[in-house]
Amino acid sequence: MYWIGEELVFPPHELATEDGVLAIGGDLSVERLVFAYANGIFPWFNEGEPIVWYSPWERMVLFPESVKVSKSMKQIIKKGTFTITENTAFKEVIKNCKIIERKDQEGTWITNDMEEAYLSLYNKGFAKSIEVWQTNPDSSKILVGGLYGVDLKNGVFCGESMFSKVSNASKLAFIHLATKGGYRLIDCQVYNSHLASLGADEIPRKEFLKFLE
Repeated sequence: MYWIGEELVFPPHELATEDGVLAIGGDLSVERLVFAYANGIFPWFNEGEPIVWYSPWERMVLFPESVKVSKSMKQIIKKGTFTITENTAFKEVIKNCKIIERKDQEGTWITNDMEEAYLSLYNKGFAKSIEVWQTNPDSSKILVGGLYGVDLKNGVFCGESMFSKVSNASKLAFIHLATKGGYRLIDCQVYNSHLASLGADEIPRKEFLKFLE
Protein backbone atom coordinates (compact mmCIF):
# COMPACT_ATOMS: atom_id res chain seq x y z
CA MET A 1 0.00 0.00 0.00
CA TYR A 2 1.29 3.46 -0.91
CA TRP A 3 1.80 5.74 2.10
CA ILE A 4 1.74 9.48 1.50
CA GLY A 5 4.26 11.77 3.17
CA GLU A 6 4.44 15.54 3.13
CA GLU A 7 4.97 15.73 -0.63
CA LEU A 8 1.89 16.72 -2.66
CA VAL A 9 1.76 13.62 -4.83
CA PHE A 10 -0.35 10.49 -5.39
CA PRO A 11 0.57 7.21 -7.08
CA PRO A 12 -0.79 6.33 -10.57
CA HIS A 13 -4.52 5.47 -10.59
CA GLU A 14 -3.72 2.02 -11.96
CA LEU A 15 -2.20 1.07 -8.60
CA ALA A 16 -5.57 1.34 -6.83
CA THR A 17 -6.88 -1.86 -5.24
CA GLU A 18 -9.99 -3.65 -6.47
CA ASP A 19 -11.94 -1.59 -3.90
CA GLY A 20 -10.49 1.63 -5.24
CA VAL A 21 -8.03 2.33 -2.42
CA LEU A 22 -5.12 4.28 -3.89
CA ALA A 23 -3.11 5.55 -0.92
CA ILE A 24 -3.08 6.11 2.84
CA GLY A 25 -1.81 8.98 4.95
CA GLY A 26 -1.06 12.60 4.18
CA ASP A 27 -3.24 15.41 5.46
CA LEU A 28 -6.49 17.25 4.71
CA SER A 29 -4.99 20.60 3.83
CA VAL A 30 -6.80 22.77 1.29
CA GLU A 31 -3.92 22.33 -1.14
CA ARG A 32 -3.94 18.53 -0.93
CA LEU A 33 -7.72 18.26 -1.17
CA VAL A 34 -7.92 20.50 -4.23
CA PHE A 35 -5.04 18.60 -5.84
CA ALA A 36 -6.71 15.27 -5.05
CA TYR A 37 -10.15 16.16 -6.40
CA ALA A 38 -8.65 17.75 -9.51
CA ASN A 39 -7.00 14.38 -10.16
CA GLY A 40 -10.07 12.24 -9.49
CA ILE A 41 -9.13 11.20 -5.95
CA PHE A 42 -11.14 11.64 -2.76
CA PRO A 43 -10.71 10.81 0.97
CA TRP A 44 -13.03 8.41 2.78
CA PHE A 45 -12.27 6.98 6.22
CA ASN A 46 -13.67 6.58 9.73
CA GLU A 47 -12.78 8.30 13.00
CA GLY A 48 -9.52 7.00 14.46
CA GLU A 49 -8.29 5.63 11.13
CA PRO A 50 -5.53 7.04 8.90
CA ILE A 51 -6.72 9.04 5.89
CA VAL A 52 -7.63 6.70 3.03
CA TRP A 53 -7.64 8.03 -0.56
CA TYR A 54 -9.83 6.46 -3.23
CA SER A 55 -9.89 6.28 -7.01
CA PRO A 56 -12.62 3.75 -7.94
CA TRP A 57 -12.36 1.82 -11.19
CA GLU A 58 -15.96 2.76 -11.94
CA ARG A 59 -17.13 6.30 -11.19
CA MET A 60 -20.75 7.19 -10.39
CA VAL A 61 -21.58 10.43 -12.20
CA LEU A 62 -24.51 12.47 -13.41
CA PHE A 63 -24.57 14.33 -16.68
CA PRO A 64 -26.95 17.20 -15.75
CA GLU A 65 -29.00 16.82 -18.92
CA SER A 66 -29.81 13.24 -17.84
CA VAL A 67 -31.30 14.13 -14.44
CA LYS A 68 -34.68 12.48 -13.89
CA VAL A 69 -37.42 14.69 -12.44
CA SER A 70 -40.60 12.71 -11.77
CA LYS A 71 -44.08 14.15 -12.17
CA SER A 72 -44.52 14.14 -8.40
CA MET A 73 -41.26 16.07 -7.94
CA LYS A 74 -42.34 18.60 -10.56
CA GLN A 75 -45.55 19.13 -8.60
CA ILE A 76 -43.61 19.59 -5.35
CA ILE A 77 -41.35 22.16 -6.98
CA LYS A 78 -44.33 23.98 -8.48
CA LYS A 79 -46.17 24.04 -5.16
CA GLY A 80 -43.47 26.25 -3.65
CA THR A 81 -43.46 24.72 -0.18
CA PHE A 82 -39.68 24.67 -0.25
CA THR A 83 -37.12 27.40 -0.85
CA ILE A 84 -33.72 26.50 -2.27
CA THR A 85 -30.58 28.55 -1.68
CA GLU A 86 -26.86 28.22 -2.36
CA ASN A 87 -23.99 28.85 0.06
CA THR A 88 -26.12 30.45 2.76
CA ALA A 89 -25.65 27.76 5.43
CA PHE A 90 -22.65 25.61 4.51
CA LYS A 91 -21.68 24.96 8.12
CA GLU A 92 -25.21 23.86 9.02
CA VAL A 93 -25.45 21.59 5.97
CA ILE A 94 -22.22 19.71 6.69
CA LYS A 95 -23.18 19.43 10.36
CA ASN A 96 -26.52 17.86 9.45
CA CYS A 97 -24.86 15.51 6.96
CA LYS A 98 -22.57 14.47 9.81
CA ILE A 99 -25.19 13.78 12.49
CA ILE A 100 -28.20 12.59 10.47
CA GLU A 101 -29.11 8.96 11.11
CA ARG A 102 -28.95 6.79 8.00
CA LYS A 103 -30.49 3.40 7.42
CA ASP A 104 -28.06 0.47 7.66
CA GLN A 105 -25.16 2.76 8.58
CA GLU A 106 -23.41 2.95 11.92
CA GLY A 107 -21.86 6.30 12.76
CA THR A 108 -20.54 8.70 10.16
CA TRP A 109 -17.51 9.02 7.90
CA ILE A 110 -17.57 12.81 8.33
CA THR A 111 -15.05 13.06 11.15
CA ASN A 112 -14.29 16.27 13.03
CA ASP A 113 -11.16 16.69 10.93
CA MET A 114 -13.15 16.19 7.72
CA GLU A 115 -15.72 18.75 8.84
CA GLU A 116 -13.03 21.35 9.53
CA ALA A 117 -11.24 20.54 6.27
CA TYR A 118 -14.30 21.16 4.11
CA LEU A 119 -15.14 24.31 6.01
CA SER A 120 -11.65 25.50 5.08
CA LEU A 121 -12.32 24.54 1.45
CA TYR A 122 -15.56 26.54 1.58
CA ASN A 123 -13.80 29.56 3.04
CA LYS A 124 -11.30 29.40 0.18
CA GLY A 125 -14.07 29.18 -2.43
CA PHE A 126 -13.60 25.52 -3.35
CA ALA A 127 -16.69 24.05 -1.69
CA LYS A 128 -20.38 24.72 -2.16
CA SER A 129 -23.64 23.89 -0.43
CA ILE A 130 -27.26 23.71 -1.57
CA GLU A 131 -29.85 24.34 1.16
CA VAL A 132 -33.52 23.33 1.16
CA TRP A 133 -35.79 25.29 3.48
CA GLN A 134 -39.35 24.43 4.39
CA THR A 135 -41.67 27.43 4.56
CA ASN A 136 -44.05 27.29 7.53
CA PRO A 137 -47.53 28.87 7.67
CA ASP A 138 -46.08 31.79 9.66
CA SER A 139 -43.57 32.38 6.82
CA SER A 140 -40.64 31.19 8.93
CA LYS A 141 -38.17 28.81 7.29
CA ILE A 142 -36.40 25.75 8.65
CA LEU A 143 -33.48 23.88 7.08
CA VAL A 144 -34.79 20.42 6.11
CA GLY A 145 -32.31 19.21 3.53
CA GLY A 146 -29.23 19.94 1.49
CA LEU A 147 -25.95 18.78 0.06
CA TYR A 148 -22.35 19.93 -0.16
CA GLY A 149 -19.33 19.17 -2.27
CA VAL A 150 -16.21 20.44 -4.00
CA ASP A 151 -16.43 22.89 -6.90
CA LEU A 152 -13.38 22.40 -9.12
CA LYS A 153 -14.15 25.59 -11.13
CA ASN A 154 -13.85 23.63 -14.38
CA GLY A 155 -17.46 22.60 -14.83
CA VAL A 156 -17.18 19.57 -12.53
CA PHE A 157 -18.85 19.39 -9.11
CA CYS A 158 -17.75 16.63 -6.74
CA GLY A 159 -20.64 15.77 -4.45
CA GLU A 160 -19.72 14.70 -0.95
CA SER A 161 -22.86 14.17 1.12
CA MET A 162 -26.52 15.10 1.41
CA PHE A 163 -29.17 14.95 4.09
CA SER A 164 -32.94 15.08 4.34
CA LYS A 165 -35.18 15.64 7.35
CA VAL A 166 -38.41 15.49 5.34
CA SER A 167 -39.35 13.50 2.25
CA ASN A 168 -37.80 14.65 -1.03
CA ALA A 169 -35.64 17.42 0.47
CA SER A 170 -32.32 15.94 -0.66
CA LYS A 171 -33.82 15.18 -4.08
CA LEU A 172 -34.76 18.84 -4.43
CA ALA A 173 -31.20 19.87 -3.61
CA PHE A 174 -29.76 17.42 -6.14
CA ILE A 175 -32.19 18.41 -8.89
CA HIS A 176 -31.41 22.08 -8.26
CA LEU A 177 -27.68 21.36 -8.53
CA ALA A 178 -28.20 19.53 -11.82
CA THR A 179 -30.57 22.03 -13.43
CA LYS A 180 -29.31 25.34 -12.04
CA GLY A 181 -25.65 24.70 -11.24
CA GLY A 182 -24.25 25.13 -14.74
CA TYR A 183 -21.99 22.06 -14.46
CA ARG A 184 -20.89 19.69 -17.22
CA LEU A 185 -20.60 16.79 -14.83
CA ILE A 186 -21.55 15.96 -11.24
CA ASP A 187 -19.29 13.41 -9.54
CA CYS A 188 -21.19 11.08 -7.22
CA GLN A 189 -18.11 8.92 -6.49
CA VAL A 190 -19.52 5.41 -5.94
CA TYR A 191 -22.75 3.64 -6.87
CA ASN A 192 -25.82 4.73 -4.94
CA SER A 193 -29.31 3.45 -5.79
CA HIS A 194 -30.91 6.73 -4.68
CA LEU A 195 -28.78 8.74 -7.11
CA ALA A 196 -29.24 6.12 -9.82
CA SER A 197 -32.99 6.74 -9.60
CA LEU A 198 -32.25 10.40 -10.32
CA GLY A 199 -30.27 9.66 -13.46
CA ALA A 200 -26.72 9.04 -12.24
CA ASP A 201 -24.76 6.14 -13.72
CA GLU A 202 -21.30 4.55 -13.61
CA ILE A 203 -18.61 5.29 -16.19
CA PRO A 204 -15.05 3.93 -16.46
CA ARG A 205 -12.42 5.82 -14.46
CA LYS A 206 -10.47 6.68 -17.63
CA GLU A 207 -13.53 8.41 -19.07
CA PHE A 208 -14.08 10.35 -15.85
CA LEU A 209 -10.48 11.53 -15.76
CA LYS A 210 -10.84 12.92 -19.29
CA PHE A 211 -13.58 15.25 -18.03
CA LEU A 212 -11.27 16.50 -15.31
CA GLU A 213 -8.65 17.39 -17.91
